[in-house]
Amino acid sequence: QVQLVESGGGLVQPGESLGLSCASPSIFKVYAMGWYRQAPGKRRELVAMITVGGDTHYADSVRGRFAISGDVAKNTVYLQMSSLKPEDTAVYYCNAGDDLMTAGNFWGQGTQVTVSS
Repeated sequence: QVQLVESGGGLVQPGESLGLSCASPSIFKVYAMGWYRQAPGKRRELVAMITVGGDTHYADSVRGRFAISGDVAKNTVYLQMSSLKPEDTAVYYCNAGDDLMTAGNFWGQGTQVTVSS
């Protein structure tokens, strides 16, 4: 049973920074890991992904503000979020799979990020 465990969500003010972490208690082989998010009433959307070789992909809405890093071979991934905006408020989900641009089959339980003054 593949498990992805997220941590690091919380409440911050606009303009502040926040980091998310994702890891698996057991090692499994995947090509890419990353983050999706879902805001109330909206579809789940890709935020950022990274491959085992270090290639990255970002949503246009976060490029330049968010940075993804990690070691996909060790099933760990991080998301450093800066200059946060209220529209970044969502549940953030860790994801793992076989493609950089498409959600994989493995999901974490989600962590809430709220950006509000």
